[in-house]
Amino acid sequence: MSLPTPNPTARAVVTGASSGIGEALAADLAARGHSLILVARRGDIMEKLATELRDRHCVDVEVRACDLSNREQRVPLIEELSGREISILCNNAGIATFGPLKDLDFDYERDQVELNAVAVHDLTLAVLPGMLNRKSGAILMVGSAAGNMPIPNNATYAATKAFVNTFSESLRGELKGTGVNVTLLAPGPVRTETPDPADASFLDKLVPDALWISSEYTAKVSLDALAANKMRIVPGIISKAMSTAGQYSPRAIVAPIVGSFYSKLGSEK
Repeated sequence: MSLPTPNPTARAVVTGASSGIGEALAADLAARGHSLILVARRGDIMEKLATELRDRHCVDVEVRACDLSNREQRVPLIEELSGREISILCNNAGIATFGPLKDLDFDYERDQVELNAVAVHDLTLAVLPGMLNRKSGAILMVGSAAGNMPIPNNATYAATKAFVNTFSESLRGELKGTGVNVTLLAPGPVRTETPDPADASFLDKLVPDALWISSEYTAKVSLDALAANKMRIVPGIISKAMSTAGQYSPRAIVAPIVGSFYSKLGSEK
């Protein structure tokens, strides 16, 4: 199997396309000849990216400025996508928080659930019928190695990514033989740029430069895995270690260790 062949009427949708992995996925898809619909809150940044991709790769690029954590804003986008020829969907948009749940902002935690889990579900349901009718399509779910284990001080994020991880692999089982690929991307730390030492976070200081992976590398191996219809792609040494620990280590041992680490991230706020 492979990715759907680019054609003038089809679009690849990338959420969270204004930065990081989403921006890299959009650039890689455009380089492969796919026309795009870019989705994120920051329309101005996406317009700049859209212009660059049109000029460099001669593809059509549409921009949809939308806060996917807002149900009312999602409705028009879902209605549009359900009526469009969507060949590829990259469910990439997501946010994270760190620290004890009791200390975190209620509204932001709820938005995190909406964005990381509910929006992923909504967008997938919007494009899936068309893909099945055409017997062709590809869905990349951006979960996380964090979704394989309980993580105190990162509870909402870990729980929402657990949903994405399980949803992806469950849906994949349902779609076997339909012509629609589903691949889960479960990354660990991804670096978009080298931080100034004066502004480096606890995570930047803790993780050696050699263990970070780039957005560009993550996007490439993810799309290659999607084209090969692999169940899961886990790029980078840290994400592989987290996945292994989450799947095979006793949770009573792992949770306190990982939770202590994430509490330090929360203390940086």
